[in-house]
Amino acid sequence: MDAFTFISGGDPAALENLYEQYKGNPESVDESWVRFFEGVDFATKNYPGKVNSSSNGNSVVSDNISTEFKVINLINGYRSRGHLFTRTNPVRERRHYTPSLEHEHFNLNDSDLDTVFQAGELIGIGPATLRKIIAHLQETYCESVGIEYMYMRNLEAVSWLQTRMESSRGRAKYSAAQKQKLFQKLSEAVGFESFLDKKFVGQKRFSLEGCEALIPAMDLMISHGEDLGIQEFVIGMAHRGRLNVLANIFQKDPVRIFTEFEGKEYEDNDDGEFSGDVKYHLGYSTEVKSEKGAKMQLTLSPNPSHLEAVGPVVEGMTRAFAEQNHESDYRKITPVVIHGDAAIAGQGVVYEVVQMAKLDGYKTGGTIHIVVNNQVGFTTNYLDGRSSIYCTDVAKVTLSPVFHVNADDVEAVAFVVQMAMEFRQKFQGDVFIDLLGYRKYGHNEGDEPRFTQPILYKQIAKHPNPRKIYFQKLASENVISQEQADKFEKAQKENLEKSLAVARDKNSSEIKSFLEMRWKHIRRSKKDDFHESPETGVDAKILRDIAQTLYTIPKGMKFFKKMEKVLADRKKMIEETNQLDWGMAEQLSYGSLLLEGHPVRFSGQDVERGTFSHRHAVLKIEDSEEEYEPLNNLDKKQAPFRIYNSLLSEYAVLGFDYGYSLAVPDGLTIWEAQFGDFNNGAQIIIDQFISSAEDKWRSMSNLVMLLPHGYEGQGAEHSSGRMERFLQLCAEHNMIVANVTTPANYFHIIRRQIHHEIRKPLIIFSPKSLLRLPACVSTLEDLATGKFKETFDDVQVKAGQVNKLIFCSGKIYYDLLEERESRGISDTAIIRIEQLYPFPQKQVDALLKKYTKSKRVLWVQEEPANMGAWMHVMRMMRNCDIELVSRAESGSPATGSSKRHAMEQKQIMEKAFSK
Repeated sequence: MDAFTFISGGDPAALENLYEQYKGNPESVDESWVRFFEGVDFATKNYPGKVNSSSNGNSVVSDNISTEFKVINLINGYRSRGHLFTRTNPVRERRHYTPSLEHEHFNLNDSDLDTVFQAGELIGIGPATLRKIIAHLQETYCESVGIEYMYMRNLEAVSWLQTRMESSRGRAKYSAAQKQKLFQKLSEAVGFESFLDKKFVGQKRFSLEGCEALIPAMDLMISHGEDLGIQEFVIGMAHRGRLNVLANIFQKDPVRIFTEFEGKEYEDNDDGEFSGDVKYHLGYSTEVKSEKGAKMQLTLSPNPSHLEAVGPVVEGMTRAFAEQNHESDYRKITPVVIHGDAAIAGQGVVYEVVQMAKLDGYKTGGTIHIVVNNQVGFTTNYLDGRSSIYCTDVAKVTLSPVFHVNADDVEAVAFVVQMAMEFRQKFQGDVFIDLLGYRKYGHNEGDEPRFTQPILYKQIAKHPNPRKIYFQKLASENVISQEQADKFEKAQKENLEKSLAVARDKNSSEIKSFLEMRWKHIRRSKKDDFHESPETGVDAKILRDIAQTLYTIPKGMKFFKKMEKVLADRKKMIEETNQLDWGMAEQLSYGSLLLEGHPVRFSGQDVERGTFSHRHAVLKIEDSEEEYEPLNNLDKKQAPFRIYNSLLSEYAVLGFDYGYSLAVPDGLTIWEAQFGDFNNGAQIIIDQFISSAEDKWRSMSNLVMLLPHGYEGQGAEHSSGRMERFLQLCAEHNMIVANVTTPANYFHIIRRQIHHEIRKPLIIFSPKSLLRLPACVSTLEDLATGKFKETFDDVQVKAGQVNKLIFCSGKIYYDLLEERESRGISDTAIIRIEQLYPFPQKQVDALLKKYTKSKRVLWVQEEPANMGAWMHVMRMMRNCDIELVSRAESGSPATGSSKRHAMEQKQIMEKAFSK
């Protein structure tokens, strides 16, 4: 275990050069050398005359202080491996790791135990015997708190953690009043669970019992956060303990919680359109007053049964709140994600969220991760639930510190929470707290845990609850009496009984949006809102001014030639041809909203340039990494335009942008998939949040999802955005699904997201080949006047001459139009449905009535018969004898053969125009 034996055969000159490098910048050398040279400096300071000098004056190690180095090695052993030998598990014996931290493993003998070593200076106790040094290290690193931090590369952070741990011996000294407050919150947590257990026997509540220390921990986190300048917390957590957190941290009225247990119908739901959700999924937002009188904003996001899906949503909300309310000062707002041990280890979105932590487009100043570790995932033993030693090992991705703490030791938990908060505020990085407890019952209260963990649950059955453990400690210290504890318990029970009586008298329960105050100016939608769109045109002069900024190169900036051509083409569209392509209309829509004061956030893979090089919202200066964003240079009073190339993630990034959209009802939030197919990597966010949140939680969003979609012979993975899946999720006007065919209609639908009185998620199957198709253009006048068109009639045919009516959507319209022209056909009308949901029924019915002489009605699509919009259209147009023209049914979205693709496309055209 002597880590420094490697120097004996080393080159002295190389060693001296490395030492010089260390003195100049400690972070430039390997961590093992940092530890070694710290010892050299220590020896030079404490053993003058016992080091040898080299020819150039640098110090090198002498043999006569080798024992001191062994003690230093032992100290570093405790710092780096002490967490493996802690007393952090309240109900299980820890696994055994070798080698242990016994002094013999560091080549120290029993005879050294009473020898005084200067190395005691390193841990803050001065020269001390080895026995005292070991005792100090044991108390600091191997009791109720274990800490992992020595892998961190930020030496200031390592030093800060070392000093805090070693100067306090891993504990905090609390006053009698502080201990009484900890006991009070712990008692509230235990009493609440006990009350529910007796009053709602067998009902699922996902009890916190075994980890009740979470409640005093969160209470202290909030109060200490206030001392550190935090004004707002955004919290995400799964089921376990949520009701307890709502009652005892968020101060949610127990009456509301108990009515939810009673399962009563919801208020304001006469039409039955609101489905609601189970009580332990609901969110909440509140403003609580601290003991000092300050107001703290608390937000708890609703969460589905996909336990970790809420993580990126919380991060997105935090980012938006920071930008809106705190001028991007992340020291005033903190995200907190509460995990389960099995979930944080087993679900990949955790890794994706952690990778976001330091990225410009997604950082939130550091997240407090708390793991409610009950050592069982559903019925899976932790040994079957992960390969890593700890469930928190994902923390090492960002070199974040991890605290492991015994949930039965409330004061140790409090100490860890305080230190974690201080670390987060100082270093603006993630911190992980592994709250190691147990689960008193099974996965839920109706489960029998002894089926799968008989030995563990024998131990748990006889284990005292943490309130009893802490009371005994405080009673022995004369901090609290039995009479005081009984009085508090009785008062809490009486209050809960009163609330239950009120709840049972109520006829209904209520679910309000957890962000109700932020959305109070936005009304809920009605059926009539979707018959016709509001006017969204923008004065042509304003559009020209925006365009001029888009194509004008600022003085002193030089772009490479291809970029200069892009800008020249933009100028030509406005000043010469009046033929605006998709990219120009897109940026004009964003620019117009920015000038009106509506912020725009846009993220996804390659979005700055655009996957198909059509956007170029961020321009790079030639021969430098300097960037220029035209849309941020429109006007001094404009709203900000924020666009970010994302990490290669769909799940977490879409979750982040969805969370962001929840906090910005008057801003535009866009996520773009690199190809539409890739949205399936984020299916959980789509299913559990985007499509269903308003129905479950009354949470509104105006997130825009851009999914490049179209069959161009690029194979199965780059053709379909899977519109059939979105359309199957559509009901009760929960979201908008569109397949837009003109730049102007895109311009108007984007502006409609803000200028409508309502807000809905918008799914746009955006084009690929249409981005540069000469026929796919609009005029400036098309943008300056009008509104989004849900359908496009065929203006090139006469209704009385039409024998066949073709309905279609998206890019295939241009293929059909070209085919009709090449065949010289004049008796076939081609109708575009631009908005597939909510289906423009009135407009479609009017078109069918207009073309009464039509003998056949077709739905033509690029996608296979079992995909695309066909099933949806057939259901919406069931009163019409409509036929399908498409590719044949397929298990894959598209062929990988360009020749077969062309053949299939030709067959579609043949069927569409056959007699």
